Amino acid sequence: MNITQMKQVLAEILTKTDLTPCVVGHRGVGKTAGVVQVCREIGREYVAVRLGQMEVGDLVGIPYRETETMHWSRPSWWPTENAPETIVHCDELNRAQQEDTLQAIFQFVEPPAEGQERRLHTHELHPRHKVVVSINPPDGTYQVATLDRALLDRMVMLYVETDYQCWARYAKQQEFDEGVQQFLSAYPNLLARTGSPLDMQMEPTERAWEMVSTLRRSCRFPAELEMEVYAGIVGQEAAVSFLRWCREQSERPLTARQVLDNWEQVADRAAVQRDDLQAVTFNDVITTLEVDPVLSESQETSLIAYIAVLPRDLQFGLVKALLKIPAVAAVLCKDEHDAVILEVIEAISKEAS
Repeated sequence: MNITQMKQVLAEILTKTDLTPCVVGHRGVGKTAGVVQVCREIGREYVAVRLGQMEVGDLVGIPYRETETMHWSRPSWWPTENAPETIVHCDELNRAQQEDTLQAIFQFVEPPAEGQERRLHTHELHPRHKVVVSINPPDGTYQVATLDRALLDRMVMLYVETDYQCWARYAKQQEFDEGVQQFLSAYPNLLARTGSPLDMQMEPTERAWEMVSTLRRSCRFPAELEMEVYAGIVGQEAAVSFLRWCREQSERPLTARQVLDNWEQVADRAAVQRDDLQAVTFNDVITTLEVDPVLSESQETSLIAYIAVLPRDLQFGLVKALLKIPAVAAVLCKDEHDAVILEVIEAISKEAS
């Protein structure tokens, strides 16, 4: 993805989840500038923590004693509970010069467990504050440490690459020298030399699929970026297989049992099904209720909800067919369903007269 796309994805993750995104890209592509711009656009304070310049004491604080208890002073960069909403940018994570520095920050980049707060040693980060990481890829061209799989498994990897059109828009907005802009429009291959492919060899794990689930529940990404985002969590092969499976599922019509027994899970699909798929679901609902017209309270609620999301002509047809089933007709005629059903029944009555 390019910087513009990265910023879009980053804003979604930081404003809607507690996950830790990690921006991976070659030098000069705009990782840090992109994070700063996102903070400005979403109205967050920005704090940079450059791990390549820090030791353990810079992270966990200096120890001091109160009576018989040891405490650690809060680092100067640490956002307090009363501070404005802040994004802490752990820049150059894999440039930490000492192994113990990397081990110390491990806890901080890990998303907090449900009901817990993100921590760094004895310090707790208020939930209004979020964390983002950036690194250069460990492809042999940078003096960086290798991040182990346990650490990578706790972050959403966002791979950012050079894109001339994205840079050209930025250059125009920033009023770069006209000569530079015109030269690179003629020779865009000289914007940046292509580095090694950005691939951190992510693999599917239980934690990784939980992160994918969190993103699917909370965030909305453009279709062309969805695979890239999930590949940065479970790996490309698993991401491609998952999205292919999702597409196949969405192209199958809902069954009556899905509508009646699992409405909350299928409500969004029911509302946007193509007409040909909707017709299959429509007819399956009628047939199912003709065979077994007894509805539980939850099935009754689901049926009314399904009718409510249908286009007007299909509402008319479905209710007309269901009124021929006495047990279902008795359900549809209940006063509490008037908001959805009454107008349809009145239209059917006028047609009959």
